[in-house]
Amino acid sequence: MAARNRLPPWHEHMRLRNGREVLIRPIRPEDAVPLRAGFALLQPEEVRQRFLHPVKELSVEMAERLTRPDPRREFALVAAEPLPPGEALVGAVARLAVDASDTDAEFAILVSHYVAGMGLGRHLMRRLVRWARGRRLRRLYGDVLESNQPMLGLAASLAFRRESAPTPGLVRMVLELPPPKPRAPLVATV
Repeated sequence: MAARNRLPPWHEHMRLRNGREVLIRPIRPEDAVPLRAGFALLQPEEVRQRFLHPVKELSVEMAERLTRPDPRREFALVAAEPLPPGEALVGAVARLAVDASDTDAEFAILVSHYVAGMGLGRHLMRRLVRWARGRRLRRLYGDVLESNQPMLGLAASLAFRRESAPTPGLVRMVLELPPPKPRAPLVATV
């Protein structure tokens, strides 16, 4: 019997429009060093759009925090080279954090300009939505800079709606998640 070549849950290969292959997988503690190294390759505007203010470097503490999400409240994926964690350059990070309501989660996505415009952000956002539905969350939201037209456009194309954000200069993008449909009971026939 042939062994199956199956990937673990939430792992998948994706071929980008430029032909490059990435591995999408949950973030791991081993990603802290590559995340810090890759941070230096980001343009200042990419960093500002993700963190909503300028950040000069990704500190060791912040990298450790980002790569160790609380599995009860957070979900984070990376798109990385198909190499072992710790060796792979990370080109994108997508994360959700369930807020205190236990029904809503905040999203954040950062896609490096090296792989931007190739469908990766859309793919990662769809994975976040899928995870949120599996957790039976009520809604997803993210605060986006008014100037971040690519993220605003992406969110709008996936049925997120605009709301005013609590901070000037930001737009809150919100996706309402319908409750799951009840399953029909199994009926035994004799």
